[in-house]
Amino acid sequence: MKPIRILIVDDSAAVRRLLRLVLSEDPELEICGVAANGKIGLALMEQNVPDVVTLDIEMPEMDGLAALGEIRKRYARLPVIMFSTLTERGAVATLDALALGASDYVTKPVTVNDPAQAIASIRQQLVPRIKSLCRRAEICTPPPRLELAPQTSGDFPIDLVAIGASTGGPNALAEVLAALPTGFPVPVVIVQHMPATFTRFLAERLSLICPLPVREAVAGAKLEPGEVWIAPGDYHLAVAGSRSICHLQLLQTPPENSCRPSVDVLFRSAARIFRQGVLAVVMTGMGQDGLRGAEAVCSQGGRVWAQDAATSVVWGMPGFVVQHGLAQRVLPQGSMGREIANRVLQSRSRLTVSAALQI
Repeated sequence: MKPIRILIVDDSAAVRRLLRLVLSEDPELEICGVAANGKIGLALMEQNVPDVVTLDIEMPEMDGLAALGEIRKRYARLPVIMFSTLTERGAVATLDALALGASDYVTKPVTVNDPAQAIASIRQQLVPRIKSLCRRAEICTPPPRLELAPQTSGDFPIDLVAIGASTGGPNALAEVLAALPTGFPVPVVIVQHMPATFTRFLAERLSLICPLPVREAVAGAKLEPGEVWIAPGDYHLAVAGSRSICHLQLLQTPPENSCRPSVDVLFRSAARIFRQGVLAVVMTGMGQDGLRGAEAVCSQGGRVWAQDAATSVVWGMPGFVVQHGLAQRVLPQGSMGREIANRVLQSRSRLTVSAALQI
């Protein structure tokens, strides 16, 4: 297999050196060009189109957002990974980049003055993303097939929608949540793999396009119909209490699947409290977070849906769920929101009819 060719675009000489050092040590990767700003990067791409671009956001002459706009005009499907800072300004710019068509993002090491820490950060964050985006479906040996309890008929009313997403998730969530109607009769809880600060801005942006209020989760908040809560970065999100009086928990227990927040933590808690009343949705993302949580939902008689491969930026998380036979439906991103709304409303309409007949 030919190595993945990478173009590095960053105005920091120290960052360029670090990226070259880390990426060059992997035999599956090959650096095909280095540029100090977007204008130079675009010129290099005309000579030799890479397989993937790492793109800094703040650069002189042509910054990352301007360069990304040009890249998308010329190379619509070329994977682009933004290199952003762990600041409010960096969070806003990163979300702008994702909305403009960036494939994913990686946060820069806090300091490049500690080479060992910076190198470890780049190895852990950037290298797997490059490989996943360029391979699309993840190539790995799945764990043993899960043994599930017999499935129910699916006639139980849905009381909670729980969604997990990672790479490609912000745009996917925007499309899904925009399709949920005003007066949606159940709460929605979401884990999107993102660092602290980023999730607050994501919630604010989603709230502007979604008919429902979208907020970053707060410990102790009561779950109410028609409200959407997103796990804050660096905290697991769980639901606790009872089916009728349920509230949010924020936990800093160890990461699961190298993630905090973790989809597995949310799904397990939802299955424990709401049992057959859970609709768990696994959307685009790298890795297999959500797999064991989906097993817990199925074991309690709940429903699990997954995004399809064609519309996923990376078919890792939903792919594992599908490959293990846990997904009752596999849907494209464009119809997921509408189908969630229809299924929830249908399930709740039977509940309304049943209650009316008892009066």
